[in-house]
Amino acid sequence: MKLSVLVLFVFINAFNAFSQTESQEGNDHHEHPKNEIGVANSPVYYLKEKEFTYGLHLHYIRTIGDSKFGIGLGYEQIFDDHEHKTIGFVASYRPIHGLSVNISPGITFEKHIEADGEIEIEKNLGAHLESAYEWEFGNLHLGPVLEFAYDQEDIHISFGLHVGFGF
Repeated sequence: MKLSVLVLFVFINAFNAFSQTESQEGNDHHEHPKNEIGVANSPVYYLKEKEFTYGLHLHYIRTIGDSKFGIGLGYEQIFDDHEHKTIGFVASYRPIHGLSVNISPGITFEKHIEADGEIEIEKNLGAHLESAYEWEFGNLHLGPVLEFAYDQEDIHISFGLHVGFGF
């Protein structure tokens, strides 16, 4: 009797462990393309200035090996009076299928008009934190994006649409 209970216990646990292994492999089996070019369109809200404007974000990310990490370059243009432009390196992480988290330290360029009418281009260090959820349609990825950005002049947040092309 004890032997049959032990065999049944081992059999059930082995079957359970095997089932979990297959299920996990099935969920993680999806491969994201090695390269992605992404565009995010969104309204941008400046926290200090308390105003909305339009922003466009572009990036190229290359996945590192078979990992969930990637690196690349990013560019942001905000269409406002300051002609805000940021360029930076991008570090990307995909914790689960469809979700990406990017951090991008970089340099922000902004136009300022002095009292005498002279135009000055300021350069400041900046950082962007972005999260997107993507649904894939072949090589095309679509989904919402949320971004938080900081530079020495202001902080801005945006919520918009991410469109990516993987290859």
